[in-house]
Amino acid sequence: MSFQDHHLPDVSRETQERLACFAELLTRWTARINLISARDVPHLWERHIRDCLQLVPLVEKGTRITDLGSGGGFPGIILAIAADADVTLIESDRRKAAFLREASRVTGCRTRVLDQRIENVEILPAPVVTARALASLSQLLSWTEKLLVPDGYALFLKGEHAPDELTDAARDWHMSVSQIPGRTSGGVILKISDIRRV
Repeated sequence: MSFQDHHLPDVSRETQERLACFAELLTRWTARINLISARDVPHLWERHIRDCLQLVPLVEKGTRITDLGSGGGFPGIILAIAADADVTLIESDRRKAAFLREASRVTGCRTRVLDQRIENVEILPAPVVTARALASLSQLLSWTEKLLVPDGYALFLKGEHAPDELTDAARDWHMSVSQIPGRTSGGVILKISDIRRV
């Protein structure tokens, strides 16, 4: 399927071609290592790629991002392509990390893949930390605290349980939160800064 079948009006032709290349590679690898659910493959563009593209306006072009639990490259690879971001992808599953390296090579992304557990990673803090479909907000904040520069922010794609997760996290964390409605029903982007333990 070509990128024309999934026209993205706010994205350049070159970026759409790179996204299509990524989608084709992900579809091939998913048959072997389950990067996304088999039933999601026909909906890859809508459920995964477009979902992650909604973060692009929230990051400065070329910024440094640390993506937690990168898995199939969502949102890390998408941001590396569409926001020309310099992305560190953290993925402990070595097979998924191998996919991320290949996807970065094939699409020409500026990435670094760390096949380590998030809690063991020692890297310079980044201005932006991202995650999607990974863990509870409390857990994400625990990991993010050491990976974010003091004036940076986190972008977490969350679903309908975001209000409950915010309530739970507020017991242990002080934070400034902006809730940005997502593209999908019940979806929300949490933009979080000033993260510190209570």
